Amino acid sequence: MADIRQQQPLSLQVVKAATAVTAGGSLLVLSGLTLAGTVIALALATPLLVIFSPVLVPAGITVFLLVTGFLSSGGFGVAALSVLSWIYRYVTGKNPPGADQLDRARQKLALKAREMKERAEQYGQQNIPAGSQQH
Repeated sequence: MADIRQQQPLSLQVVKAATAVTAGGSLLVLSGLTLAGTVIALALATPLLVIFSPVLVPAGITVFLLVTGFLSSGGFGVAALSVLSWIYRYVTGKNPPGADQLDRARQKLALKAREMKERAEQYGQQNIPAGSQQH
């Protein structure tokens, strides 16, 4: 199979290369300007940040805690409503997602509890001394 670049005319290859160099150069200039702007903004803002840091740091912490509290409260509320909705659908027999797994788990637990009860009764009967049986 022949190389794809050799199938294209030389003029098309030159146009592609020129386009790539132009786009790459433009992006490189933009990234340099962005870096320079960031450095200048940081140099201008640093004295203000140092002067106002006793106010800004506690304010930032307070805002962070408030936002975190409201978001977690809302999340817990949504979770509680979805759980209550699932329970309502389960109790009314509408078979919500996961109800089959819950029923199977409940049946397994009931079976194990029954087996444990029977084993405990057998164990209790085996370990009662012969003279101390209750009437």
